[in-house]
Amino acid sequence: IYGAAVILIVVFMPDGIWGYLRGLLDRFKRAVLPTRTSAALQLSGGGQGSETVLEVRGLSKHFGGLKAVDEVDLTIRRGGVHALIGPNGSGKTTTLNVLSGLYKATAGSIVLNGQDITGLPPHARTRAGLGRTFQNIRLWRSMTALENVMVGAERPGSPAGNDPAALAERARAALAFVELEDRADEVVSSFSYGHQRAVEIARALAGDPVLLLLDEPGAGLNSSEKVELRDLLKRISARGLTILIIDHDMTLVSEVAQHITVLNFGRRIADGYSADVLKHPDVIAAYLGTGPDAAA
Repeated sequence: IYGAAVILIVVFMPDGIWGYLRGLLDRFKRAVLPTRTSAALQLSGGGQGSETVLEVRGLSKHFGGLKAVDEVDLTIRRGGVHALIGPNGSGKTTTLNVLSGLYKATAGSIVLNGQDITGLPPHARTRAGLGRTFQNIRLWRSMTALENVMVGAERPGSPAGNDPAALAERARAALAFVELEDRADEVVSSFSYGHQRAVEIARALAGDPVLLLLDEPGAGLNSSEKVELRDLLKRISARGLTILIIDHDMTLVSEVAQHITVLNFGRRIADGYSADVLKHPDVIAAYLGTGPDAAA
């Protein structure tokens, strides 16, 4: 009987008896509180700058003798979805890490919205308008969804400024945009994997970035969650925000991206409109591991 009781507690009350009672109390509080309706999330998309939001020239990142990114050129136009694809180990995530400042570029230049950010640290690039999510979800699991998103809203120059009430309102608007406002006060550790992805995207949106970098947002999602992600990306793009996405799901990429750049062994092998790039012989060969003639 004791063993069965322990098993039931572990399965149905993983936070313990006190955690279970606290959860019941929180649900009761949410039930009696009046429903809040947040204002619609405003995304400026970086304003009315030049047609190009990101200009990368000769970008390289070497780890000793390994050229993870080798003289890559990349131009991202304002207001669309640009995909960066390639086989495993082609240098996609390394490129994103260099763009966001987690890695220092070995060579090359990065210009965001007319500002050279090549030598800036990550927090300064965020201030310049660069937002991103990660391949492995990076949320504070002991904090609520609202608290996580408020951190993103605190970007200097964002619409919310430093006013706590404005930050909370901005965060709620971002959660409402990803259809999770009703769970704003829940701890994110209780969220499904797909909803945690959505919270991370909401956190990036709350800072009103000029360019949003998404590192494999579809990884680990089931088919219905991927449909929700596709619809979310289309809604973000419709608001005028520019997106650079990495993903291995070619169906998702072909449905949301207007422009595709392909990397292989750290070098760019194709760049252009989605329909043309996906039929390119070198791209087919890179994914199938065979020669262009055989791939065709």
